[in-house]
Amino acid sequence: MNCFTHPRVAAVGVCALCQRGVCGDCVSRDTPRIVCRACAERGGIIGYEYKSSASIGGWPLVHVCMGMDPLTMRPRVAKGVIAIGNISVGGIAFGGVACGLVAVGGGSLGLALALGGAAIGVGLSIGGLAVGSVAIGGAAIGFMYAVGGGAFAPAIVDGARCDEAAREFILRWIGSGVLPPHCR
Repeated sequence: MNCFTHPRVAAVGVCALCQRGVCGDCVSRDTPRIVCRACAERGGIIGYEYKSSASIGGWPLVHVCMGMDPLTMRPRVAKGVIAIGNISVGGIAFGGVACGLVAVGGGSLGLALALGGAAIGVGLSIGGLAVGSVAIGGAAIGFMYAVGGGAFAPAIVDGARCDEAAREFILRWIGSGVLPPHCR
């Protein structure tokens, strides 16, 4: 195989982004993978990325990104006050894997609120598997209160039991909508 740019020169490899043959002169020296200079100059975007120009504490106000970083071939991570992406870290984080003060995602780790398939947090956690001070979910493990199909905490509400302390807390802060009929 020969170089795409220099057809008479043998290629040393294939560009990881455009899949064209590249010679030693066409390989970008700034990347750990074989990437041609043209792709390296374009930034070789695989996916999408947006960062707002406004920032707070060095973090962009909004950071949205998805896909892979073409130079490292690792997933892009959204980091911002509001972070949205496959993997996101921020004050308010939305993503497949989200970590933040408020986190919403398939797997979420949140300080104040975690909402997702697996939600782990210090405050309120809501999800299929919820772990937190107050946990609401199919399997709920609470440090104080738990409401769910399988609930484990000092005060719980599940299909069979209804602790008075948990019932009062739920009625006061969340409402009667999450209480089973035997507990209302």
